[in-house]
Amino acid sequence: MIAAIGRTFREGVEEVGRAGGFVAESAGASRDVGTWLPRVTMHARMLGVDSLPIALFIALFTGIVLALLASYSITGAVPLYFVGTLVEKTITMELAPVLTGLALAGRVGANIAAELGTMRVTEQIDALETLSYDPYAYLVVPRVIAGTVMFPIVVGLAMVVGVVAGWVASVLLLDLSSPDFVKGLRLFFTAFDVRYGLVKSASFGAAVTLIGCMTGMRADGGAQGVGQAATRAVVYSAITILVLDAFWATVWLLGKSR
Repeated sequence: MIAAIGRTFREGVEEVGRAGGFVAESAGASRDVGTWLPRVTMHARMLGVDSLPIALFIALFTGIVLALLASYSITGAVPLYFVGTLVEKTITMELAPVLTGLALAGRVGANIAAELGTMRVTEQIDALETLSYDPYAYLVVPRVIAGTVMFPIVVGLAMVVGVVAGWVASVLLLDLSSPDFVKGLRLFFTAFDVRYGLVKSASFGAAVTLIGCMTGMRADGGAQGVGQAATRAVVYSAITILVLDAFWATVWLLGKSR
């Protein structure tokens, strides 16, 4: 048992070391602007624009369900216009960033891992090195920058759609007028709510793209290895998103309250 615990601990430390080395290599490659800059726009479209439909679809029904649940939870306890407050706070600070991040971890993380994994097992990455291209600058840096920039944009649009969906659901399905919903919406609204959600989503974007690139570039064993890399990318990205969510809540919210 002691040997198994020691082996697991050693493997965990080695994994952290490899991840740190990968991040350091990627940061160093960011100096090669001429290699990664022309590719950022293409990856921004693939990672961000193409992800909008699923993100907005999730936000739409999240807003509807949240308005109905909020109405059910506060019935008879507090004024009904607090539905607007609950929808705004929950969508902007938590559900839009986290649910969108988890959805994009499956779409973006798996896509990156599968693409780079295929390049690894077919020796295309080795060919880039032979042609004097830095694979980190050519493959990793533009994806990470695109993900870090586009995730907040996608999440920002998801916030708007989620709140509007909750508004429409409150007016059509609940006994709540539009002015009352807006009153609750504005009651405790601060710019910090949106800023907090966007900063979280930027960290999610960086984490998802980095993990996808790392697992993809370390793939081996043919098609099976590529599939395993994609699976690891999704699992690791989802876990990292939840850890980062707790981190930002602890650091930023507790710090603000003090």
